[in-house]
Amino acid sequence: MHISRKFAATLAIATALTLPAMAQATIVAPGQSTTGTYMDYMKTVYDRATFAELLQVPIATFDKEFELTPMAAESWSQSEDGLTWTFNLRKDLVWSDGEPLTAEDYVFALQRAATSGYDFAWYWDFAGGIKGWKEVTEGTADVSALGLVAVDDHTIEVTTTAPKPYLPSVTSLWYPVPKHKVDELGDDWALNVDTIVSSGPFDLESWEKSNNSVALTKSDTYVGPWQAQIDRLEVDPSLGAPEVGLPAFLAGDTDYSFLNTGQVPVAMAADPDGIRKNAVFATSYLSYDLESEPFNDVNVRRAFYYAIDRDELTSTVLKDIAIPAGSILPPGYPGYNPDVVAQATFDPEKAKQFLADAGYPNGEGFPAIEIWIREEGGYNGAIVPAMAQYLQAEFKDVLGITVDIRQLPGADWMDGLRGAKNNIFIAPYEYDYLDPSNFYGIFYNGGRHNYFVPEYDDLVAQADSESDWDTRYDLYAQAEQVMIDQGLIVPLVHPITTAIISSDLGGEASEPNSLGFTPLDRLGHYFFTHLTK
Repeated sequence: MHISRKFAATLAIATALTLPAMAQATIVAPGQSTTGTYMDYMKTVYDRATFAELLQVPIATFDKEFELTPMAAESWSQSEDGLTWTFNLRKDLVWSDGEPLTAEDYVFALQRAATSGYDFAWYWDFAGGIKGWKEVTEGTADVSALGLVAVDDHTIEVTTTAPKPYLPSVTSLWYPVPKHKVDELGDDWALNVDTIVSSGPFDLESWEKSNNSVALTKSDTYVGPWQAQIDRLEVDPSLGAPEVGLPAFLAGDTDYSFLNTGQVPVAMAADPDGIRKNAVFATSYLSYDLESEPFNDVNVRRAFYYAIDRDELTSTVLKDIAIPAGSILPPGYPGYNPDVVAQATFDPEKAKQFLADAGYPNGEGFPAIEIWIREEGGYNGAIVPAMAQYLQAEFKDVLGITVDIRQLPGADWMDGLRGAKNNIFIAPYEYDYLDPSNFYGIFYNGGRHNYFVPEYDDLVAQADSESDWDTRYDLYAQAEQVMIDQGLIVPLVHPITTAIISSDLGGEASEPNSLGFTPLDRLGHYFFTHLTK
């Protein structure tokens, strides 16, 4: 049938006027590092390409309430002796090239990590406690000694050196590696867009290595939980700095931007509904040399605990870039206990009484002390020096004592902490994995501070190996009560980040969680699969 050009043109115009436009939902996001080598999280964490982890499906991960959610695994169980975990994988998962995703791909990922100089290998010993990991990574045992077995295509067994009731949460950083591609290309499989395959909710469309920017598209082959609700995600690391990100946001070139201290009041005034805050899982606290004067006296340590007005510190000096800390655990972190937090009150009279009980009424006779702080970048760089100066003034005003401040390079500060070369420190710490044992472990049996407190160590040891969560929660709370009663530390602040998001963004990931925080891309798998536009 012949159709004239005029009729064809008329038909085309009519069609364009009657059919709805098929617009793609694309989100533009700021990234972090402008450099990255491999698009493979299990090859390098610290030098990975932008959001390499979004291409793969972990065993499990966390939602915005930090509830652990099965992903590649549909279930798991622990043996009676607590030493062996069995993970049952979903049977319908495939790689983007159509190859089946199997247990072997997960076991291979960790076997390769243990034997190839993986820069995050320490995690699987410290957090995972995988049997044989230390020996294999140190080269004193064969990889077959690892407590990792692919029982069949859909079953993984993990054996640990001690009961690890929180092991499923550790698997949030366990991604598969396509063994069939490594067999074909070696590690180079993760260097080129054309050879990279994915197993998760996104595929890789492009990767600009000069600035580590990427474009991801919704996967056509992923059938697991949390499928993407957007068509496309563009990530530009050059927008990560607020000084660049906010102007880009205002120009409509990105869908959200993090804010620096100076930008927060301006953004809040301009668009209060678009502001999102998130509590970083980090805590700054005072720690001591428990063996040297004057901090070998619990009354002195308790005096410091009650002498600090954390609300004033965070609202005035720190201008809301941190929130008061009443516990070593930040809000939202597993095990966070409001009853513990409620005890961290500002009580000048009680502080003075404890100091008097220690033999220093109104600070009389108290020796000169010097708080050691670490040179910091990032969010801690804006918090720690200003906080030290506030404490200096607060201790003079409330306790009548004189405090000097000394800032040291990180290595020197850590050497001083470990070697008890000073008696009081401001110590920042950010979590390594999502379980209370992470934070409580830094004071356990020496730990980071050379603390040896038998009552505390006994409670933490019981909690670490306890499989019932409610019992663990209670044991950790008892351990922290020991910290409070013996004044082992003084929790000071938890850093927070502030961002502004576009009103075009929707979906449950754009709204705060039950604690009022919005984790944004710190929970990338959840965030980018629960956003709409």
